[in-house]
Amino acid sequence: MTEVLLSLKGLTKAYPGVVANDSVSFDIGAGEVHALLGENGAGKSTLVKMIYGLVKPDSGEMLLRGAPFAPNEPRQARADGIAMVFQHFSLFDALNVAENIALGMENPPKMGDLASRIREVSEAYGLPLDPYRTVGDLSAGERQRVEIIRCLLQDPKLLIMDEPTSVLTPQEVEILFQTLQKLRAEGTSILYISHKLEEIRTLCDHATILRLGKNVGECIPAETSASEMAELMVGAALTPPMRGKRDLGEVAMDISGLSVPAPSAFGTALRNVHLTVRRGEILGIGGVAGNGQDELLSVLSGEVLTDSDAVKLGRAPIGHLGPVARRQLGVLAAPEERLGHAAAPDMSLTENAMLTGATREGLVKNGFLKWTAAKDFAERIIKDFDVRTPGPENAARSLSGGNLQKFVIGREVLQRPEVLVVNQPTWGVDASAAAAIRQSLLDLAAGGAAVICISQDLDELMEISDTFAALNEGRLSSPRPAEGLTVEEIGLMMGGAHGMEVAHV
Repeated sequence: MTEVLLSLKGLTKAYPGVVANDSVSFDIGAGEVHALLGENGAGKSTLVKMIYGLVKPDSGEMLLRGAPFAPNEPRQARADGIAMVFQHFSLFDALNVAENIALGMENPPKMGDLASRIREVSEAYGLPLDPYRTVGDLSAGERQRVEIIRCLLQDPKLLIMDEPTSVLTPQEVEILFQTLQKLRAEGTSILYISHKLEEIRTLCDHATILRLGKNVGECIPAETSASEMAELMVGAALTPPMRGKRDLGEVAMDISGLSVPAPSAFGTALRNVHLTVRRGEILGIGGVAGNGQDELLSVLSGEVLTDSDAVKLGRAPIGHLGPVARRQLGVLAAPEERLGHAAAPDMSLTENAMLTGATREGLVKNGFLKWTAAKDFAERIIKDFDVRTPGPENAARSLSGGNLQKFVIGREVLQRPEVLVVNQPTWGVDASAAAAIRQSLLDLAAGGAAVICISQDLDELMEISDTFAALNEGRLSSPRPAEGLTVEEIGLMMGGAHGMEVAHV
C-alpha cells in the first residue's frame, strides 16, 4: 500500500448561487502523480485553493501525513511543503523574474545567487528564463514558466500544477515530464490538473474526476481511454468537431513585408512577415511562447498601427486604422491573456460584452449605452457557449479560467466577423468546451469568414487548420497545407527558437 501524503475528507465550499465543492473526498499518495479532472466550473480550482490555503472550506477536513491540515494562508501551506503553479499568474508586472520569485520565498538568498539558481533550474527544465527580465514584458506563456520555476525552487512535498504544458512544444513537454518523473521517484507527490487527456494517460498514476462539484469517480489513466475519461467528466458522450468541405473564396486579409520593432526592450520584433488568408479558410499559426504571437495579434487587431499598405482587408489598406475602426469593418480579435487584456476583471459580463460589442451589436445610441441590449447580448453569449455563471451581472474575475475563455471567444464569434484573429482559443478549457470552441471556428469559416488561429496546441491546429505556418523569433514560415504535416515536424519548427534544428518539410 502506498503511504498517503494528503487525505481530503468531505470538503465542501459554497458561494452565492453555486456549490463549488460538495463533500469531496480522495487521497493523494506519497510519490504519486494524481490527476484532477473535470469540466470548467467543476470545482477543481476551488479544491486546490483550499489545499493551498487561499480558501477555507465550509466543512470537511484535510490530513497531511495523518495530522490535521488546515492552512490559513499560502505561507503556511508552503511551510508544510505545498507548492502551486497557478493557471492565472500571481506575478507583479513591474518587478523582474528574480524579484517575483523572491517574493514567494520566506528567506530568499541574495539576488545574484537566486538569479544563478533560476538560470540553472530553468535550463534543466528546458524552460529558459532570464531572471532580470521585467515580468510586464513577458508573454503569458513565459509568465507560466516563472510560476513553474518558482515552485520547483521550493523543494515541495506536494506540487500542484494547473495546466503546466499549455504553452510548451512536444519536445519541451517531454523534458518537463522527465523532470516530474524524477520528482516522483524522489518521493514528491504531484496533483496535476490538465485538459490534455493523453498527457494524463502518459504521466499520471491515478485520476479523480469532479462533475458539478462532486467526486463522480476515480480511474487509472493508463488503463482508461481519453474518450472514456472525457465522458466521465461531462456525463455524456463527446461529439468531436465536424469539419465539412469548404470552398475558399477571395482574399480576406493580406499582409506583405510586415516589419514592426519590438514593443519593449524585451519584446519580439516582427520581421518581414507575409501571409494571406482567404474567406472560408482557417490559417493555423504555431509557435513557442514569446516568438511574436502577441505582437502579431496586436498588429492584426489594430492595437499597433503600421504603414497603411502593410495590412489589407481585401484590397483596402487598413494598417493605419485602430481597433474600433477595424471592428466596424469586421476585423475582430481575441487575445491570449483573457483576464486583463480580453476582459476587464472587475467589470460585469454585461460590461465586458459592451467593451467589444458596442459597434457591431448596436449597443450605443446617440452617445448613450443601451444596457438592456448589452445584457441581452451577454446572456446570448452565456447561453450559446455554455458559460457557467450565475448571470451576466457577475464580474469577469469570478469565472473559472475556462468559462471566461468561452465567454471571450463567444463574444467575438457572435458578432459575425469577416476576419477573426484568435490567440490560444482553447487555453485552459475542458475537452467538451474545446470541441465546442473549435466547432464554432469551423462553422465561422464555413459561413465565409477568414480565421487566423494562433496556438501552441498542435492537436488543435491539426484538427481545424487548412494551412499552417510557424512563427519563430518574429519570422513567419511560408504557409503550407496542413494536411500531411506531422506533429513532430511542426513541433521542431516551433522549437527552433530554443536551439533545436528546424525540420525541413
